[in-house]
Amino acid sequence: MKIKIFKVPQSSPDDMTALDLLIQSQALDPAKIVAILGKTEGNGCVNDFTRGFAVQTLKAYLKATCLQAGHDPAIADSIVYVMSGGTEGVLSPHLTLFTREFSLEDEPRHWGLVLGVSHTRNFLPQEIGTLAMVDSVAEAVELAIAQAGLEKPDVHFVQIKCPLVTASQIGSMGQSSYQSMAYSRGASALGVAIALGEIDRETLRQSDICVNYDLYSSVASTSAGVELRNCEILVLGNAAHSASDYVIQHATMGHALDVEAVQKAIALLSQGQAGLGRAQIVNVFAKAEADPSGLILGKRHTMLDDSDINHTRMARAVVGAVIASVVQDPMVYVSGGSEHQGPPGGGTVAAIAKIR
Repeated sequence: MKIKIFKVPQSSPDDMTALDLLIQSQALDPAKIVAILGKTEGNGCVNDFTRGFAVQTLKAYLKATCLQAGHDPAIADSIVYVMSGGTEGVLSPHLTLFTREFSLEDEPRHWGLVLGVSHTRNFLPQEIGTLAMVDSVAEAVELAIAQAGLEKPDVHFVQIKCPLVTASQIGSMGQSSYQSMAYSRGASALGVAIALGEIDRETLRQSDICVNYDLYSSVASTSAGVELRNCEILVLGNAAHSASDYVIQHATMGHALDVEAVQKAIALLSQGQAGLGRAQIVNVFAKAEADPSGLILGKRHTMLDDSDINHTRMARAVVGAVIASVVQDPMVYVSGGSEHQGPPGGGTVAAIAKIR
């Protein structure tokens, strides 16, 4: 398997300029795109329509481009689209595109990046944030791992885009629209944890979701949005059958200022890669959360008490600044709300570097 990664800036959610340049120059084959992760400049909350706007624009553009090149335009519908709203602070809007192709038989294999993608079924509003969602996600993650040919210990990042419940759909769960985002993210993350054997499904109860934060995945990153009804899943890891020029590693941030965890993920990339420098870091992906205890490093924070600015927005700004300061690049992917994605107040952080 040969993976290529392209990161492009955006001046707006519908800006295809940089992507179009890559395609027109034949540096990127649109028919080989399997996943797109984006940071859009909305509020990242229920009514953040920049996410759906970005996906709609990408699909329309890629369908037209594939058709023009003689490819099946339906390819655009099979891509995993993960748009994470909110570019607070120094975070810069951008897209990270993953292409996949199968390498030639005589092409050398080495330890490197591979990926798998999958989709769950559509969920009913009353299923979002429940054990039914957990089980469906766990099954889909298993399929993506198998598709990638990965061993579970070598999985370093599982990105999921999951649905939320709007006010007109609220049913038996009785959650507000905003609360449903947290429950959807949390249930999806627990599905990852079960698939990877990080927690035991037999002991998991509905009452654990978004309550028992001792249960979490160290590699899950989940993002909820109104623009879909199912979960779209991207699994990234390293394997010996890779023909890619990239490698991925991860660590776990214990709190929003955990620079050491970011540096650890990057340092792990350097193992066996002499002379790996900051310029070879392709992107860093992380979860951000205002610590639910109300404390950070033993000191009080007020992110959860502010009625004007949502706490997920503040957390993205903080973690975004921490990571950008390390890699000296504001085009990093930081997603808010880390329920069951790392310990409370912390979160998953993964880094990808180009090694060849």
